[in-house]
Amino acid sequence: MDSRSHPEQFVITPRHGWRSVDLAELWRYRDVIYFLVWRDFKVRYRQTLLGAAWAAIQPLLTVAIFTFLFSRLAGLSSDGVPYPLFALAAFIPWGFFSAGAGNATNCMNTNQDLVKRIYFPRLAIPLATILSGLPDLLVGLGLLAGFFLYYGVTPGPAALLLPLFLLQGFIATVGFGIILAAANARFRDVGHAVPFLLQVALLATPVGYASSVIPEPWRLLYALNPMVGVIDGVRMALFGAPLALDTALVSLATTLVALVGGTIYFSTIERNLADIL
Repeated sequence: MDSRSHPEQFVITPRHGWRSVDLAELWRYRDVIYFLVWRDFKVRYRQTLLGAAWAAIQPLLTVAIFTFLFSRLAGLSSDGVPYPLFALAAFIPWGFFSAGAGNATNCMNTNQDLVKRIYFPRLAIPLATILSGLPDLLVGLGLLAGFFLYYGVTPGPAALLLPLFLLQGFIATVGFGIILAAANARFRDVGHAVPFLLQVALLATPVGYASSVIPEPWRLLYALNPMVGVIDGVRMALFGAPLALDTALVSLATTLVALVGGTIYFSTIERNLADIL
């Protein structure tokens, strides 16, 4: 009998727990992730006059406002570092986290047609949304290098640790991004609350000020914000600023819990995504 009368069949069955995170399958669908990343990046700057220049304009405007409010008016210390450089070094990882988590919140809803019509690892959608922000991060790092040259500041050997703290920031973004993506797929209120929560979180993150202004009894609770450890680590790597080991470990633990818990939570929602959306 002609084998063509019996086409090969694939049976897709749900997985549970950590088995739902199939890295090999994500790699097999890397072309889908690449397509989604490129599409999201193009859509972000479509029909804009300045295009990708916004990746530099936004941090510059934010740093200018912070310099006026926190340095000129409030007189907060920047640990001996020129304040614009001090604030920009913190805003770059924070901006990536804020944009990544915020955009990931609505990614399942905006891609519901793909979810309902074809199969691919659903985790690819929030991952691609977050990865599409990497070009903006690179622009920000280039801008930061320009600030170092302008102010004549030279990083020490500790700057070799910078990629580790940026990696922690990326992991935190993925962890919280997939939590928010899954939660908003089920409860649309999340999408309305996240922009406000991110504004509050900015004030609870040492972007415009140093962590040293936080009273000692509150610092471990404060460090539950994963970006506290990331930003303190970035400043330590670039400026030699003090980095408390206990707060750094608390932020790292929060980051890992968000990644693990978020992946498990996403897998429970993933099984019913087509029906929920």
